[in-house]
Amino acid sequence: MFSGIVEAIGKARYSAGKLHVEVPFEVRPGDSVAVNGACLTVVDFDGKEATFDIGEETLARTNLREARVVNLERAMPASGRFNGHIVTGHVDCTVRFIAKRTSGNTTWMAFEMPPERWGVAEKGSIALNGVSLTVARVEESRFWIQVIPYTLEKTNLGLLRPGERVNYEIDVIARYVKEIIANSKWSREARLHGLFG
Repeated sequence: MFSGIVEAIGKARYSAGKLHVEVPFEVRPGDSVAVNGACLTVVDFDGKEATFDIGEETLARTNLREARVVNLERAMPASGRFNGHIVTGHVDCTVRFIAKRTSGNTTWMAFEMPPERWGVAEKGSIALNGVSLTVARVEESRFWIQVIPYTLEKTNLGLLRPGERVNYEIDVIARYVKEIIANSKWSREARLHGLFG
């Protein structure tokens, strides 16, 4: 489990089923690391570069094949502090970065709306490239986040160009609430009576 508070960024390259990442902290084979928000297992570490095996499902759902600079976060210890929100490292898929604008010390960034529109709520949480963020505004086909200078400097969000893919993970609490409602007796009866269309 992770909190979405990025520890560092590192250069990355993908080759033949393996992702090689420059990691500025100590890791060991078997450790879990969120790489652009995807929970991966270290298979080798030479003191500078960590190697991760990447499966087909992960490649299909993430931007790790083309990522050149990635956000890094080690798994949170049981005694750790929660400074972000619950991030599982199970990336849903990718969305495109659309545009940004600056106002004072805030940078507004727009991303296309994912298929799980129910999981994108104003003032709710979302992880983008593993960064715990708050949704600032929701529109029909996109959503906005506000990013402070510190986050732009310490993560790869400041390097994004329009059209680039970003990994996203819907807030796990929203996911479970949706499933509870969808499978509840009230929900089934409401559907029978046409309340949900």
